[in-house]
Amino acid sequence: MPPKADINKAGWEQSEFPILCETCASFCPLCTAQLSKLRADFLRREGLGDNPFVRMSKQEFGRECGTCARPFTVFRWNPGAGMRFKTTVICQTCAKTRNYHLPTQVRDTALGVSNEAPTSDINREYYAQNQETKFAGGENKLNQGRASSAGREMLKQLARTEPYYKRNQPHLCSFYAKGECKRGSECPYRHEMPVQNELSKQNIQDRFFGRNDPVARKILSGHAEKQGLKPPEDESVMSLFLSSLPASATEETIRTRVIKSLPGVEPAALRSVVHVAKSRCAFVNFKDRVSAERAAEAWSNGLDMDGERLGVRWGRSKNPSVPTP
Repeated sequence: MPPKADINKAGWEQSEFPILCETCASFCPLCTAQLSKLRADFLRREGLGDNPFVRMSKQEFGRECGTCARPFTVFRWNPGAGMRFKTTVICQTCAKTRNYHLPTQVRDTALGVSNEAPTSDINREYYAQNQETKFAGGENKLNQGRASSAGREMLKQLARTEPYYKRNQPHLCSFYAKGECKRGSECPYRHEMPVQNELSKQNIQDRFFGRNDPVARKILSGHAEKQGLKPPEDESVMSLFLSSLPASATEETIRTRVIKSLPGVEPAALRSVVHVAKSRCAFVNFKDRVSAERAAEAWSNGLDMDGERLGVRWGRSKNPSVPTP
């Protein structure tokens, strides 16, 4: 790309085509699938309308990125008949920092890493330029050898592998919810009543930076339950039982591994680690129930330590009248 005439635009992003997302069968700005060489064939195969071609508008520096605030090339298109127009809302550099077609909070929890993206305006452009350099060299956060096999296995189980066409549906009609829509069948929006739940309040900043994301919390808690780590009904249970520890494990090495694998949990939330060397097991006790649940979600596929896969279970309730899962 030739250097820009205006030095103030040197860090702005220019692109010829958006990133193709094969999981939502569209050009999703928030997913990280590599750009397919067979774009038209893919659209025809997935049945996005009678016309295999998509008319798309392109506007250079049309808006600021929703996460890094850098101006970028905006694309707008309609995936097919009966679908709503879609627009890219973040730049491709920010989109490529996400992996496995999952929320950032799910990825970081499974891999036991913290999100390195800065939240202050003064560092965002510098961080984005560094990320562009890494991507140009084929480097990303997942191929640096820091991720455990249990974390990678968990992400592969949670990743979406089939197209999710509901993302292309029109938005809900706000006038219909009020009983004031007069367009009837000609209304381009969906005539359905909105559902109010924990997923109703979402924003792009929390999704990108991996903080307080309700979608990620639902995915993690659901996966933990499937793996047999459903939180006990007794709220006083705040300990997890680790089994199959390495023979060389000590209380200090267990504590270090636990803290390192839970970047989203403060080290001060860990009350104690009780190591039973003879049985090669340990009890990890937390100060609050929320921290214990976050640990159970992160270790739903086990915890890797010194080449060993540790078994993880909830501690037993001291109240015999409350059943333990």
